[in-house]
Amino acid sequence: MKKTFVSKIILIFALFSGLVSNAQAKKWTLQECVQYALDNNISIKQADLDSQVAEIDKKDAFGNFLPSINGTAVHSWNIGLNQNITTGLLENQTVQFTSAGLNANIDIYRGLQNINRMKKARLSIIAAQYKLSKMKDDVSLNVANAFLQILFNKENLKVQKEQLQNNEKQKERTKALVDAGSVPRGDLLDIDATVASSQQSVIVAENTLLISKLSLAQLLQIENFQDFDIQDNDYEVRESEVMLQTPSAIFEKAKTERSELKIAKANLEIAEKDVQIARGAYQPSLQGFYSFSTRASYSDRIVDYNLNSQNPTRVIGVVEGTNQNVITPNLSPILGKPAPIFDQFSDNKGHSFGFQLNIPILNGLSARNNVERSKVALERSRTVYSQQELDLERNVYTAFTDAKGALKSYESALVALEARTEAFNYAKEKFDVGLMNAFELNQAQTLYVNAQSEVLRTKFDYIFRVKVLEFYFGIPIQKQ
Repeated sequence: MKKTFVSKIILIFALFSGLVSNAQAKKWTLQECVQYALDNNISIKQADLDSQVAEIDKKDAFGNFLPSINGTAVHSWNIGLNQNITTGLLENQTVQFTSAGLNANIDIYRGLQNINRMKKARLSIIAAQYKLSKMKDDVSLNVANAFLQILFNKENLKVQKEQLQNNEKQKERTKALVDAGSVPRGDLLDIDATVASSQQSVIVAENTLLISKLSLAQLLQIENFQDFDIQDNDYEVRESEVMLQTPSAIFEKAKTERSELKIAKANLEIAEKDVQIARGAYQPSLQGFYSFSTRASYSDRIVDYNLNSQNPTRVIGVVEGTNQNVITPNLSPILGKPAPIFDQFSDNKGHSFGFQLNIPILNGLSARNNVERSKVALERSRTVYSQQELDLERNVYTAFTDAKGALKSYESALVALEARTEAFNYAKEKFDVGLMNAFELNQAQTLYVNAQSEVLRTKFDYIFRVKVLEFYFGIPIQKQ
């Protein structure tokens, strides 16, 4: 029994270890990184919340077309000498008063402000969507740059490790030559220094790769960056169709595709609506209203005003010049007890409705100042739109020039690498026959390694420059 239990524990542990191993073995593609960033990036979530707020503002603008309806209800206690609201007489008693009402108001005309507010709300939604799109584009481009940086650092690490292996092999050959007396011992010391330098280069390359992984993991909001890695796909340099376009053609396409210009245009249209809304305050406003009200009252003690009674309830006053008291008339047949509450509500109900016209004459120059303020904001939006158009044109021409330059740099680096490879192989042959010392061989090798690194740098720089140019042409990274 105990043996079976131990076997189960071992099996569970093995399965768990396998799951952990598989989880750690996951390597992310560029598409997965971009999509994960789009789903989890904080800036994108904030932009999405701004879009939701714009939708709520649209509902507010729609609500301006609806009537405002409010109900009221009041119940009060009046203790002491009070006038009965129902009878109009003064009575020393506690009277409870209940009233209820319903008020409705609707704008019939308000200088077209409500219509312009609705149009502005729709434009604000469009602007928020453009901002969200721009945020996604920026995040996608940053992810692609970080992804390509990891690929470059991986390739560079391979180059450094390969050179370390070559140096270690060269050290073994040099040691054999020193032992045979073919080369001086100083060459072996130079090779030892070269091996140590290569080991340091490998360590630096490993640290650089780790930092680049950390940068991408943080961009993706991944906490466990130690296990984060990407697929080692070989991104070959390809000829992009965008590179066959002219800068002016790319710019014309960018004006219809890029979100920066769309945002500036939407903000310009919003500013125009603000001017129209402000001007609407100059015009009269017409509002319709309706009011319904009803009331009821009742007291805790009813007073008898019968003149036939021997003890009249109340003396109102004394006739001037006499001692005769003035007593309330016999109202008991009229008053008696107040009507039932619900009957009072029915008898005392009333309606009021009509129109209210407001004509602005002088309001402390507030309307005029709002119009002037809106005009200034409109002019600022026009300036921003013009500047965005200029910036977009400059960015497109710069991106095109950078991509062309990066391609030429990559082609030159390939030619230089080919020459440095032949030079390094020739230097090794001369060193093996004693026609070159270790210092000269180390120099040739350093130039060869630098040429390899330059090819990698220019390769991935060109790939990224092309992606930027394709971005301006409207080609998203996540669909490439």
